[in-house]
Amino acid sequence: MGKQLDTAIELFKDIMIYGTERVIKSIDHEVFHDYSPEQLHMMQILSKTEGVSPGRLAALQGVHKSAVSNRVKKLAQQEIVVIHGSEKDQRGKTIHLTDKGIKIIQTSNQVISRHIESLLSDQLEDEEIEEFIRIFIKLKSILKVEEDSQ
Repeated sequence: MGKQLDTAIELFKDIMIYGTERVIKSIDHEVFHDYSPEQLHMMQILSKTEGVSPGRLAALQGVHKSAVSNRVKKLAQQEIVVIHGSEKDQRGKTIHLTDKGIKIIQTSNQVISRHIESLLSDQLEDEEIEEFIRIFIKLKSILKVEEDSQ
């Protein structure tokens, strides 16, 4: 199983790196012209989590806190995110999407879903899609448990 798992991991990394790039670059929609992939990624994180600290955003995006600070500042100026002070710690902050940010992510998700569906619909059988769903649910569960324990 070791060699098979190594192959699966390598394929997963390739899809994460090159698949994301291919999808983003091949979509011609204003949302992908108006916002960088990094900004959209940040908005995706915020759409899945209720209030995230700058430090947590930096960890999730794999960048330095200063990069997050710059992105947050630009998105706040465009009224896409808001920054709230922490009730527990006066120095602590959490970042939240505004209604405008939520609409941007909804649009982005719809466009990406339609594009991926057009790429895959003729390439995959229903049974293969069901197998992907089963595996992705299991992976999500495993990765979520690891995230919660940190």
